[in-house]
Order: sequence, then structure tokens, then C-alpha cells
Amino acid sequence: MNYDDIIIHPLSAKGKYYVDRNACLDHECCVLEAPGNIKMDDEFCAYVYKQPTSEKEEAQWREAMAVCPVEAIHDDGEL
Repeated sequence: MNYDDIIIHPLSAKGKYYVDRNACLDHECCVLEAPGNIKMDDEFCAYVYKQPTSEKEEAQWREAMAVCPVEAIHDDGEL
């Protein structure tokens, strides 16, 4: 992965998990899978509004990663 091309949404909660704003195409499937952690902004770009803090949220995050058609959701650690 080329980290130089990644833009993390300015509203994103800092932490391990993030959505690449450059890759996000507003499918909203991630919000359906991890509603406690991901929101869409006014321009329909996803961002992490709360980092996962439980096993349930971690599982939902992994599912959101799996269903994202453009692989914009990551858990590569803090950038």
C-alpha cells in the first residue's frame, strides 16, 4: 500500500482504523455494517467517527472492510 496516496478524513477519530477518502465512492455499505463507528459526511464520504472498542464493534469493522467494493477501509494502524 502506498501511504502517500491515502487521505484520512479530517473528521475521523484518531486510531488504528481509517477510511481512505481518496478511495471512498459513497456506497454506504460500510455504514450498514459498522453503524456505531462509521458515518457519511455531507459529501457522502465515509469517516470513522468512533474507533471500535468492543469485540462486537471489531467484528462489524472487519465485515465493513469485507463488503467495501473499493477496499477503502483499513486497519493498518495510526498514520
